[in-house]
Amino acid sequence: MRRKITLKHIARELDVSISTVSKALKGSSEISEDTKDKVQAFAKLYNYKPNNIAVSLKNKRTKNIGVIIPDIVHHFFTTVFRGIEHYANQRGYNVIVCVSDESFDREVVNMEMLANGSIDGFIMALAGETQLKKDFRHLREVMDQGMPLVLFDRVTDEIACDKVVLNDEQISYEATMSLINEGRKRIALLTTDSFFSVSNAREQGYKRALRESNITVDENHILRLPYNKEIDGVGSFLKKNNINAVLTVNEIFGVHCLSAAQGIGLNIPTDLSVIGFTDGILSKYSVPKLTTVAQHGDKMGALAAKLLIEKIENDFNEEDEVFTTEVIQATIIRRKSTIN
Repeated sequence: MRRKITLKHIARELDVSISTVSKALKGSSEISEDTKDKVQAFAKLYNYKPNNIAVSLKNKRTKNIGVIIPDIVHHFFTTVFRGIEHYANQRGYNVIVCVSDESFDREVVNMEMLANGSIDGFIMALAGETQLKKDFRHLREVMDQGMPLVLFDRVTDEIACDKVVLNDEQISYEATMSLINEGRKRIALLTTDSFFSVSNAREQGYKRALRESNITVDENHILRLPYNKEIDGVGSFLKKNNINAVLTVNEIFGVHCLSAAQGIGLNIPTDLSVIGFTDGILSKYSVPKLTTVAQHGDKMGALAAKLLIEKIENDFNEEDEVFTTEVIQATIIRRKSTIN
């Protein structure tokens, strides 16, 4: 059985550009008869058919941008979407959002649905299952067909495209150091599975701070909570390990940690200091109010939209592009869950 052939494959085999292949298949007068014959013969030989993840043609722009986010529970993703929409609307673009619900299959279906003539480009954060599977063929197919893609927050090095990320490792290091500077020695990390790119980076920052402070990295002080199940066991974890400070990789874990700690009789922040990622509504109204890492999702979203629209309006061609990774600098917002 022959593999699926894309415009990129034909271009590589015949040593021409993707745009030349596309024009030749449409019979454009801009392309010589010899080149058209070669391209069309090759396409026929390998039974080339436009992929369902096909682009809306450049001369038929929809002025729509597709956004795929992993969930709508975490405040961070709503702020990123707000930033995308605000910038895109200013530039005359509409935004269509889909939620993958951390599912690889839903992410693929969403891409196929949106890319079939509905949008001009994608902005997305990878689903948990996609990062677990390390299967990025649907992203490559989109780009092979000439549609620009910008990844944000949850990204992969396996896809060459523009990316917007947080300085996750560095800000996690700084947050952990601030706990150490309070005099805390038994510092825990509440995180997700390490296949999440952001969780892995935050774990590395946490461990670096401990090592540089001559505190032994104890794997028993790292609690990995499932991303798709109810949170459980935090109180017993804190008590068993005599934890006196916690860094959590998201706001929900942080607020849950406050509740669990108080449930076993710990005083916040006298007995236990807690810092969580994402400066959302939960952090501002928790008891006590949670010290957080502000990820500036609105800035991340606006920058992602800017990068994508530049690609759309400059006639994206993957072969000729230089891709950039922009890094947003996070900040720590101090509240009552730490000793200020």
